[in-house]
Amino acid sequence: MKTRTIQTPSLEVEFHEWNPDGQHPMVLLHGWPDSHLTWARIAPGLAEMGYRVLAPSMRGCSKTVFIAQDQTRSGQPGALGRDLLEFADALELERPVVVGHDWGARAVAAAVGLEPKRFAAMVMISIGYATNYPGISVSVDQAYRYWYHWFMTTPMGRKVLEDRREEFARQMWLSWSPRGWFEEQDFLEASQAFLNSDWVEVVLHYYRYRWGLTPGDPRYEPDEILLRSYPEVWIPSLVIHGAYDGVNPPESSEGKQGFFKGIYRRVVLPGVGHFPQRENPMGTIKALLEFLD
Repeated sequence: MKTRTIQTPSLEVEFHEWNPDGQHPMVLLHGWPDSHLTWARIAPGLAEMGYRVLAPSMRGCSKTVFIAQDQTRSGQPGALGRDLLEFADALELERPVVVGHDWGARAVAAAVGLEPKRFAAMVMISIGYATNYPGISVSVDQAYRYWYHWFMTTPMGRKVLEDRREEFARQMWLSWSPRGWFEEQDFLEASQAFLNSDWVEVVLHYYRYRWGLTPGDPRYEPDEILLRSYPEVWIPSLVIHGAYDGVNPPESSEGKQGFFKGIYRRVVLPGVGHFPQRENPMGTIKALLEFLD
């Protein structure tokens, strides 16, 4: 693995690369609360299969920083999707396969919705399509699972995120997957990504914007108008979901096939929670490669 940085119109992006001479680019986007290390167990195998694998750190994470000091530290879908498009532009990637987990899945879906012809295929992990905007109906059970969304809208939630971010993030890891699924060292390494000075603001904006509690960055409003309509997806698409996902249960990605007009597959991994690529890397890479075949 090589660690590099590249500048886009909005960000200086830290990214990690395996097999830089690979002929087929694949971009892996991590979720929250996590880091690029979430891909460490599957990226080498993908590289061995001939892919040029790139795993950028999302805005507000690790060493990815904003270029303009006055830019809104936005976490809205349009911003995350545009980040992916600008990253692909900066590296001159030709029709990459894009794979996203959690926040990364929303970024991938947004980028494909905005400019579908730019990509060869899309993979969303632990997130169903068309589940992001305030108008979405949420059951009482799902509201309970989303407790941290509402908590972060309060002054106390902000303070906890600022002062006890590792403790807060650890609670997500403990409650979103079956007990005992991770090693302490894995969490400690991932938590280094949360030390970015913009992490708190991006996280707060992501969840507050999702529920219509704060305005977005005006520069992304044209993108948001398009994305709110949930564009149909014409490129080959795969959804991977853990059967024991404690925050987004697998039924949250059911019944979405109507949005997909090209090849569409959905795989549910038994015994797996919210982090399939960490919990069952072999099952995840098998699902990916069978789909890409």
